Amino acid sequence: MSLAELRGQLLRRKPIEQVDEESTDHQLARSLGLWQLTAIGVGGIIGAGIFTLAGSVAHSVTGPSVLLSFLIAGVASAAAALCYAEFAGMVPKAGSAYTYGYVSLGELAGWFIGWDLLLEYVAVAAVVAIGVSGYFRFLLEQVELTPPDWMMGAAGTGDGHVVDVFAMLFCLGTAWLLSRGIRSVGRFETVAVGIKVALVVLIVALGVFHIDSANYTPYFPFGSGAVWTGAATVFFAVFGYDAMSTAAEESTDGKKHLPKAILYSLAIAMVLYVLATLVLTGMQKYTEISPTSGFSTAFESVGLPGVANIIAIGAIVGIVTVVLTFMLGVTRVWFAMSRDGLLPQWFAKTHPVRKVPTRVTWIVGIGSALMAGFLDITVVAELTNIGILMAFIVVSVAVIVQRRTRPDAPREFRLPLMPVVPLIGIGFSLYLIWSLPWETWVRFLVWLAVGLAVYFGYSRSHSLLQRENTSTA
Repeated sequence: MSLAELRGQLLRRKPIEQVDEESTDHQLARSLGLWQLTAIGVGGIIGAGIFTLAGSVAHSVTGPSVLLSFLIAGVASAAAALCYAEFAGMVPKAGSAYTYGYVSLGELAGWFIGWDLLLEYVAVAAVVAIGVSGYFRFLLEQVELTPPDWMMGAAGTGDGHVVDVFAMLFCLGTAWLLSRGIRSVGRFETVAVGIKVALVVLIVALGVFHIDSANYTPYFPFGSGAVWTGAATVFFAVFGYDAMSTAAEESTDGKKHLPKAILYSLAIAMVLYVLATLVLTGMQKYTEISPTSGFSTAFESVGLPGVANIIAIGAIVGIVTVVLTFMLGVTRVWFAMSRDGLLPQWFAKTHPVRKVPTRVTWIVGIGSALMAGFLDITVVAELTNIGILMAFIVVSVAVIVQRRTRPDAPREFRLPLMPVVPLIGIGFSLYLIWSLPWETWVRFLVWLAVGLAVYFGYSRSHSLLQRENTSTA
């Protein structure tokens, strides 16, 4: 094969028109409306960020300035959200950033981001499940139930710890719910997100009366540069709309509803994040904030153990929605890649009645359960961020390219200030990536190397576009 032919294969793009003509044998059921999509987005954004990571980062990385970390992450996320919104109005199909990259930048770019998201979404589901487990253990302590040490966490996270059994069960239970069908998922998310938002409002309304301004001093105990490190760490808590956009194909009107749902969900989440972090760091000195169950222990410290228990119960419900959203995301990316032939099409087989990809759902459920059960939460959290930031860069570049190559393509939503907004997203994402530990880069590059081996060994020759080119040659 000549270099020109290889270049043609790597850069071949999936036509937008072809995206709208997927085989009926590999289609998903459409039943999600605007507010169900928004609920899935909010469900993916609000969860571990408020109930686990806010306390963990404030305690060990930033101190009270964790608020600024969330705002920085939110600005970067907002720029990318506008790019996602424009693409969602053009290509309302399963796969999100993978599909956007495929139609704009070519097959290799699409593969790169799709393969990347397979690991990242599974890791997010795992780290959030570990957060759920922390609140569950807090509840057990309140009723004086003490499970054996070996099942309380991964090795190295505490004396006698071997595996986090509760985190594994949350992952497997989420996989079961996903296998029941998207209509059931939409209903659960709507109810659970309503409970979660009400809980955050309760936290703010009660906690504001127990704020001690002295707790905000010093505001930068680890230095002002730690704010950026904190932003890179909490970043995965502000991009749940990305995973939500993978459900585009299951929306009743994806072109109209998805752009709105993306923007609504991020706006709602950022308001709640700002208020909640102000309350948390005002109620307790950052050195005393619990890294695993921050709000529950904060209310317990001010003499409100009953509220602490309510928060723990609500946190479990709320964080489970994050596991659900990202597990939904990874199964839809895997499904889309398999339908395009870049992974075996056996994975794209949907349930004959429920029209969901049950095969990949259970594989993802088991994989995330193993990761949640045997890895430390810090390691898993750092692993998630670099991949999602890379996805943001790809989508931001792709929207610029698509404006130039397909300026007349129908767009339900056009992001403002082109190309300033996507360039802001790219710049913030690159800076946050630079802030991550070198170990995260090593893990990412190893996963990328494996992906390239899979692509050149299997995907390039099995791609549907390759088959079409061969058959017409």
